[in-house]
Amino acid sequence: MKQPYEKPFIKKVQVGLMNKFGTGYGGHIRPDIDGVPISDLVTRFGSPLFVFSERRLRESYRTIHRAFSTRYPNIQFSWSYKTNYLDAVCAILHQEGETAEVVSELEYQKARRLGVPGNEIIFNGPYKPVEALKTAASEGATINIDHFDEVYDLEEVADSLGRRINVGIRLNMDTGISPQWTRFGFNLESGQALDAVKRIVSGDKLVLNGLHCHLGTFLLEPRAYATAIKKMVDFSYEIQDNFGLKIEYLDIGGGLPSRNRLKGIYLPPDVAVPSAGEFAEAICDTLLACLRPGDFPTLVLETGRAVVDEAGFLITTVHAAKRLPDGTRSYVLDAGLNLLFTAFWYNFKIELEKEIPGPHDSCVLYGPLCMNIDVLAENALLPPLPRGTRLIVSPVGAYNVTQWMQFIRSRPAVVLVSGNGDAEIIREAEDLTDLVGRERLPDRLKLR
Repeated sequence: MKQPYEKPFIKKVQVGLMNKFGTGYGGHIRPDIDGVPISDLVTRFGSPLFVFSERRLRESYRTIHRAFSTRYPNIQFSWSYKTNYLDAVCAILHQEGETAEVVSELEYQKARRLGVPGNEIIFNGPYKPVEALKTAASEGATINIDHFDEVYDLEEVADSLGRRINVGIRLNMDTGISPQWTRFGFNLESGQALDAVKRIVSGDKLVLNGLHCHLGTFLLEPRAYATAIKKMVDFSYEIQDNFGLKIEYLDIGGGLPSRNRLKGIYLPPDVAVPSAGEFAEAICDTLLACLRPGDFPTLVLETGRAVVDEAGFLITTVHAAKRLPDGTRSYVLDAGLNLLFTAFWYNFKIELEKEIPGPHDSCVLYGPLCMNIDVLAENALLPPLPRGTRLIVSPVGAYNVTQWMQFIRSRPAVVLVSGNGDAEIIREAEDLTDLVGRERLPDRLKLR
C-alpha cells in the first residue's frame, strides 16, 4: 500500500543538554489487560477508557500487607479514600481487610454507604464540620485532631453526647525530608503538640489514645519513616509518663510511592523506588527497637498510591498527528489532563496495542482540551502513529479518578477486569445529563 507523503524535517540535536523532566518511556506492546484484548475493551466500552485489574489490586495489597505483618504483630491497613473512591476498588480492599480512612464528610458517607461501620473509619483532614464530627463520634470512628479549634468543636460534641470521646492528634515533625509538611497537625519540635495534649487533658472531655502523622507524598526515603516512628514512640511514652494516658495506636499515614516515574528522576522506577519490604523494615525494626517490653500498640498505615496505582490503566486513541515548528512529532489524543491530572508530575509508561513499524522518535502527546497545558507526555519515544492507534497509559490508578474533571469533555467509563478475566463496568460513561442535571434555568432566560 502506498504510504502518504510527509515533508521531511531537519531537527538540530542538542548534545550535552538534559531534559529536566526526564525521558518519557514508551514503545512497549500491551495487546491485552489480564487477558482481555484492548480491541475488545474499546469495542464494548469506547475510548478513552479506564481499566482496573482486580488481580493486580489484590496482589499489590497482599504484598505490602505481608511485608509489614511479617515484621510486626499488630498491623492495621486503612484504605485512603481520597486516592480512589470508586465503589468497586474500595469494596475489594475492604474484602481484603482494610478499614476506611477519610478526610471529609463526603468520603465518610461513601464509606458508610458501602457498609463500613463507623468504628472501622479513621476521620482525618483539616476541615471537619461540627455535624460531621458529631456523626463520627456517635458512631465510634477514630478522629485525629488537626488543630486547636477542632479540640473546641469536639468538646462541644462531647457535651452534646453526654460522654467523653476518644481522639488522636495529628503530628508534623522534622524527619530530614524537604519540603516538610507543616500545614497539618501540631508541630512536635516546637512544643505545639505537647500544648495540644495539655489542652485536651485539662478539658477532661476528650481522651487521647492515639497519634497520627503523614509525612508527605511519593516519599522515596524509608529512613524518614523510621525517624517519624521513633519520634512518635518517644512522644507516646512522654504522654504516658506525664499524663497517665495510654497511646493505643500509632498511625504512620501514607505517602509510600508506587512504581510510577516522577518527572525529574532519570532512573527507572525499578531502581529509584524502594520496595515495600524496605519501608516495612525501616518502620517495623525501628518500632520494635523503641517500644518498651510487652508493649505493642497498633501500627496503622493509610497507604493508597502504593496499593492501587499499578492496578489502573487508561486506554486512549490517536485522533490526529501534527508537526510542531521545530519538527517534533505531536499527536492529539482523546484523553488528557481532564482525566490524568497527575500527568503534571509523572512520566507515565506509554504502551502500544500492537507493533507499529518505523523508527522511534521523541514526540509530544497532547490531550483533547483547548488549552496549551493539556500535555500527557512531553518526550515519549514512539514510532510514527497512524490515526486510530490505541495507546495504553499506566500506572494511573491513584488520584486520577478522584481528581478528574468535567471540563470540556465528559468523563469516560471505568471497567474492572475480574480475577477470572471478565470485564465489568464499574462506572458508566457520563453524558450531557450528568453536566446539566442539577442546573436550573429561570424562565426569563429561556431562548424558546
